[in-house]
Amino acid sequence: MSGGGDREGVGFIRADQIDLKSIDEQLQRHLSRKWTMEKQQQKNSKRNDDAAGEEEGGAGHGDDGRFRDVPIRYEWEIDPSKLIIKAAIARGTFGTVHRGIYDGQDVAVKLLDWGEEGHRSEAEIASLRAAYTQEVSVWHKLDHPNVTKFIGATMGASELNIQTDNGHIGMPCNMCCVVVEYLPGGTLKSFLIKNRRKKLAFKVVIQLALDLARGLSYLHSKKIVHRDVKTENMLLDKSRTVKIADFGVARVEASNPNDMTGETGTLGYMAPEVLNGNAYNRKCDVYSFGICLWEIYCCDMPYPDLSFSEVTSAVVRQNLRPDIPRCCPSSLANVMKRCWDANPEKRPEMNEVVSMIEAIDTSRGGGMIPLDQSQGCFCFRKYRGP
Repeated sequence: MSGGGDREGVGFIRADQIDLKSIDEQLQRHLSRKWTMEKQQQKNSKRNDDAAGEEEGGAGHGDDGRFRDVPIRYEWEIDPSKLIIKAAIARGTFGTVHRGIYDGQDVAVKLLDWGEEGHRSEAEIASLRAAYTQEVSVWHKLDHPNVTKFIGATMGASELNIQTDNGHIGMPCNMCCVVVEYLPGGTLKSFLIKNRRKKLAFKVVIQLALDLARGLSYLHSKKIVHRDVKTENMLLDKSRTVKIADFGVARVEASNPNDMTGETGTLGYMAPEVLNGNAYNRKCDVYSFGICLWEIYCCDMPYPDLSFSEVTSAVVRQNLRPDIPRCCPSSLANVMKRCWDANPEKRPEMNEVVSMIEAIDTSRGGGMIPLDQSQGCFCFRKYRGP
């Protein structure tokens, strides 16, 4: 997707400007009518009643003329009775991630706990619910081998159960959850930390980088800006394929870049324009990818000795970037430098990044692991790392 498409008026929509409440109300009325019509038709069919062509105006009412309070069923909604939630595998600000089984399939379950029992204001809860709806609406439409597969979600189901060593415990009636495929390889960040001493073979570096680049290129082709690209938000399957996860702050890209502002992301990965509070677009993901690429190659953390304020100031004002080691092949170093250029317009599109990485020759090895050594090079050994 080229930047020229924006200028030609291709329709980009900013998801956080959509009136979700209004859409939900309209959807509720539509689904309620459709559901009752189907029930009425089933009843009429059983009785061989030729009133199946009943006027639509009465479809939303019962036999006694009163409106039926029909529960909403979204297209992405799961059947809670088929979900078994097991042990927690990660904890975050608003909830936990659990192992689970849905309809016989291994899954990961993201349980959202918004502190609704008097711990948060109605405005805060409304904001969190809107973010939840946004995440689900973005995720359930995606289908790509480098994007974590979305299975379904619930909005306030009371039938959820968690299996513990002591048996089952019930969930709060307003508990929400997102169900996705379970990826046994853990996060990309954890994988890199495990290889911090010995580093990765160059072919593995390129494979991981290509997976991430292809996933981001797909998102951008769907006009989705992830906005929190980092190795902690990337998961590995059993064959070490990288899959993008966590769409909690993803947005459908605005046609006007000035409509997308505000510091969103993780320090160290955030582009200068985002840190500065300026307008931004999908190129903020390209910058973050450049940092991830450095991290994949080096199996190290950028800016380990700087505070939050120091990183922010240096990235914006002094054009600070991670140190590229001397052993890094120029073909890969060039991709990093182009991706984290201070000027978003000079950064390549993600489909260009895919092509650049595909063109890198890995047949001779290279990089952090010299051909005649089993351990990584010593570029960082003097001043960082264990």
